[in-house]
Amino acid sequence: MNKQEIVHVQKTYFKLLEQQKFNQNDIDYTILEQLKPTLNKLAEIGNSVISVFDLYKKQHVFNSFNIGELLGYNSKDIQSIGEDFLDSKIHPTDYVMLMKNGIRLLKLFKNIPIDEKTNYKLISEFRVLNANNSYVRVIEQQQALKITSNGSIWLALSILDISPNQKNNNESIVSELLNFKTGQTIPFIDHTETSALLTQRELEILKFVKNGLLSKEISNKLSISIHTVNTHRQRVLEKLGANNSIEAVNLASKLGII
Repeated sequence: MNKQEIVHVQKTYFKLLEQQKFNQNDIDYTILEQLKPTLNKLAEIGNSVISVFDLYKKQHVFNSFNIGELLGYNSKDIQSIGEDFLDSKIHPTDYVMLMKNGIRLLKLFKNIPIDEKTNYKLISEFRVLNANNSYVRVIEQQQALKITSNGSIWLALSILDISPNQKNNNESIVSELLNFKTGQTIPFIDHTETSALLTQRELEILKFVKNGLLSKEISNKLSISIHTVNTHRQRVLEKLGANNSIEAVNLASKLGII
């Protein structure tokens, strides 16, 4: 992974952050101060590393007391790098992918209603360098902690643990977006990759479904059998990980592929 690509993806990510519009009346840092004891208690109970990223300041504004313990580092190691300590230890290839995930998440959240944004968790497994100079796999759950009144994500919560899966340490990042209210999971790839999963015919049929057409009506328009239409519809559900056509249409719309 070359440095130029890392710089490019960072610029794209922070450019998107700049496009977020914040209501100044919603930015109240006493809220964060009130949360800190709870966040540290969560770290103490679960032995997880807890951090908070401020999308308004564009920086980490909280790291739990045990940030170095997970990977065997001491306080001097952490102080020498500062608030971005963990980011500096991520495998370069995985770091770029995580930044791309951030870009996709910001784009996706533009199409999610305000009252639903806190229902989602981005779960990622990736590699981090420990104090023994070896890469270990960690699993991170990220979710919106505070949303402003106009729907922008202000504070994002991260919960980081050592992954139980250490056998595939040469594999890069694996991510999915989970709606923990509905149980729906979305393989977290960008819309062009998602679109590539679907054939032109499947995309065509999905657009007809979005417009309210039944399988019989679609078969007449495309001059194919109802059985063929239903086969395509089932494959769309499987590829998008949707339980029904409504979920498939909603997901494809949020990802911008229809």
